[in-house]
Amino acid sequence: MDAFVNRTPFSANPLKTKEDLGRFLQELLDPLAAHTSPGGARIHLGYTGTHYDDVAAQLEGFSRPIWGLAALLSGGDDYEGKRRWVDGFANGSNPTSDEFWGNMRDKDQRMVECSAIGFAIAVAKEQLWDPLSSEAKANFENWLGAMNDKEMPNTNWLWFRVFANLGLSKAGSLRFDAKRMKADLDHLDTFYIGGGWSRDGPEGVIQLDYYSSSFAIQFAQLVYSKLAQKEDPERCEEYRTRARALALDFVHYFDEEGRAIPFGRSMTYRFAMSSFWGALAFADVELPAPLTWGAVKGLQLRNIRYWANQPGAYTSDGTLTIGYCYPNHNITENYNSPGSPYWCCKSFVTLALSDTHPFWTSKEEVYPHELRETVKALQYPLHIVSNLGGHTFLLSSGQQCSYPVKQSAAKYGKLAYSSAFGYSVPVGSLTLEELGGDNTLALSDDCGETWKCRRVTKEARIEGGKWLRSMWYPWKDVEVETWLVPPQKETPLWHLRIHRIRSGRALSSAEGGFAIYGQREDGRALEPTTGETFGTHENGPEGRAASKAGVSGIVDIGSGERQGKALRTDANTNLMAPRAVLPTLLHKHRMNERSFWLVTAVFAQPSSGGREGAKLGWMEQWNMRPTVPYEIVAHMLKTYTGR
Repeated sequence: MDAFVNRTPFSANPLKTKEDLGRFLQELLDPLAAHTSPGGARIHLGYTGTHYDDVAAQLEGFSRPIWGLAALLSGGDDYEGKRRWVDGFANGSNPTSDEFWGNMRDKDQRMVECSAIGFAIAVAKEQLWDPLSSEAKANFENWLGAMNDKEMPNTNWLWFRVFANLGLSKAGSLRFDAKRMKADLDHLDTFYIGGGWSRDGPEGVIQLDYYSSSFAIQFAQLVYSKLAQKEDPERCEEYRTRARALALDFVHYFDEEGRAIPFGRSMTYRFAMSSFWGALAFADVELPAPLTWGAVKGLQLRNIRYWANQPGAYTSDGTLTIGYCYPNHNITENYNSPGSPYWCCKSFVTLALSDTHPFWTSKEEVYPHELRETVKALQYPLHIVSNLGGHTFLLSSGQQCSYPVKQSAAKYGKLAYSSAFGYSVPVGSLTLEELGGDNTLALSDDCGETWKCRRVTKEARIEGGKWLRSMWYPWKDVEVETWLVPPQKETPLWHLRIHRIRSGRALSSAEGGFAIYGQREDGRALEPTTGETFGTHENGPEGRAASKAGVSGIVDIGSGERQGKALRTDANTNLMAPRAVLPTLLHKHRMNERSFWLVTAVFAQPSSGGREGAKLGWMEQWNMRPTVPYEIVAHMLKTYTGR
């Protein structure tokens, strides 16, 4: 019966060659025909709402697949359904048409969708622009150029206007505004902070998520560097230089199975996470060692293969769902419409390459051996990334969304994020089970009626390349100082968290490890067990769960006073598993003006290589507890002795 449920319309596609990738794209585009308006300008995929109007949502459904369609056509292939988009350009930009997209206002969602449209004109002009009548071209360029005098958010959005102007320039339109485009590019370059990384906004913003790489900024820089090389060579070379630097950090966010570490907002864009690798190829970037075209090809295609085989990512007719590994509106933002997930079509950019490009002629390689079993501190995003023991995850302190976004504490404020176990979000506000408190220290001052989790982190830094240290102030009379210590070679499946808490009020605490798939082999809920068999384990300060997804555990190695639990979280809290168990440490703390310490060891090993469950023998590692670094122990002793 598993085969009946766990399959997608694309499971038979090996996704090894350019032809395979093109077929996958076309099989994603085909189901959209049934949801397309008669004039082609709108694609309506569902009835859920967004902060913007429904016409803009239908434009989103129309425009985002164009990232893939334009690349396919640019690379020399054809698609028999392309006429739907040509007609859509004509009708959507025609003010007298029933399918008119509407005029753009300041900070309008329509601006976002102009990026794919500008890209399409730039790379597939012959197929998508030239067939339009003179009247349709005039309407289209007037509609697209109208954003040049509108206010835009001071974020990656400015790239959308750059792409609109880039398309207009390639079409020879009088609506192309070179001055506006240069001003936007100059301002976007002020977001750059070093090492290939750009923040998603001006100085003071500490947000370096996938918008800094694949979703927006790096992808846009690379595509621009290819398309504007003649007109803007110095900036284009700078963008390629930045990409080479970022690649050596970004590679650590991917595991050997092809998964990327979920972190931040817009997770419903799914395999857009890997579009950076395709953009490297599109821009003909000279790769830094140890990356090769075979390695880059593997990073891109393994990620796409992973998503092509996630049944919960698709409806029965082959359209994409809102969610992550399964349909899940708890994780979404207020800008996610049913068409939003098609941002993933950015990852088809390699279809624009010739068949002789080294990306396609190189043999696909496994994850680089030199980068396996490593720990790397990433200075700019304030992450420490580890893949020791076969578990790819990051420790995080310091990032936060610069504006209100749904579930931002879960998306940016957790202590750790995993490629295998994802992260969880709250689904309610009544119980700990609803909190989805994996990889967080949750505190309550009302006996568990409400819980606070870290959202705004202060004074975050990486100390000596060894660990993260930061402050959190959940209430005016409560301060929490946290050290996050990555795995060590001797104990590769453990990481450490040390918290110093000073509180002017009584508190309850709940600290979670990694949430894990919570069912037995027969699909029923995990039950208490011993040893390495699938099940849960609770023993004093220990909590643990093992299932086909691997093993996850947590231990209080400080005072040992906290109680270990294998907490069954509410359904649909976790991005990866709709039914999850969360190893958790629970305790009640008296008001204490002097500091008290929580010392936590967190254990995890995912399944890999198609095997169900963690690698046999993991209990030996479970029994080898990590030790707190001497420097941190010395600091702890100093708070007790004053010396």
